[in-house]
Amino acid sequence: MTTAPIGLIPGRPPERPDWLKVRLPAGDNYLELKEIMRELRLHTVCEEARCPNIGECWGHRTATFMILGDVCTRACRYCAVTSGRPHELDLMEPLHVAEAAARMGLKHAVVTSVDRDDLADQGAGQFADTIRRIRELNPDCAVEVLTPDFQGNEESLRIVMEAGPDIFNHNIETVERVFPRVRPGRSRYRVSLEVLRRAKQLDPTCYTKSGIMVGLGETVDEIRATMRDLRAHAVDIMTIGQYLRPTARHVPVDRYVRPDEFAQLKAEGLEMGFAHIESGPLVRSSYHAHEQSELLRRRREAATTIQEAS
Repeated sequence: MTTAPIGLIPGRPPERPDWLKVRLPAGDNYLELKEIMRELRLHTVCEEARCPNIGECWGHRTATFMILGDVCTRACRYCAVTSGRPHELDLMEPLHVAEAAARMGLKHAVVTSVDRDDLADQGAGQFADTIRRIRELNPDCAVEVLTPDFQGNEESLRIVMEAGPDIFNHNIETVERVFPRVRPGRSRYRVSLEVLRRAKQLDPTCYTKSGIMVGLGETVDEIRATMRDLRAHAVDIMTIGQYLRPTARHVPVDRYVRPDEFAQLKAEGLEMGFAHIESGPLVRSSYHAHEQSELLRRRREAATTIQEAS
């Protein structure tokens, strides 16, 4: 696999290739979901992070809820979410998320958040309450959480895991060498790995998941090393997607990775032992979450068969 930039002119960023062009979001489902979000005063990472798949996912009635407000206490150099002093915690937010998930008829709900280093539990209690509320209103809905690192606080992580998410996701985001440049401040590569390892220890039945962006200046060998790190920390599911610069204030794109390179990384990851990998230019954390729900369904059926046979 080549590591050479594509379409790079000295002094200019690489030109965005055709495979990264997407249609503007539209359609009845998209408009309905947007109306539900505004009515319940909810935020979605689909909108806040300017996800390129928002039209496709909302068209299929899939969305990622963002709790704990829309202002982050950290300022990662790749992220479009607003950073600064967060607003007061909305204690009705978990119920509103559950109501939205029920009204949308979701079979797989994804819940993420901004970082809330200003809170004593870093927002873990709000995650746990949201999981429980979704289960109360929609018992058949699988729940995936995409959490911050909670500053490595094990008690905060325990609060989330005891609520019983089906998938625990924490994104490593990039390779170890690049990590300090794009995630300055409190975030640490090894802390993120430890969070993933500890989550699996706290609930071995829960799938663990992580993801990285490519095009931030990493090498292919560093991507492979990160994949091996994730497997060594018992991560089951991985996502690999292209970094897209939100604004001129954010870290520039180093290169655009070709679709065949993403396919190769997926093949190598499956050989490493990942249960599922989404790898492609437009892949984001909750892309094709319904396929991960299928993994959960098959696992539950297998467990039921074993119980019935014993």
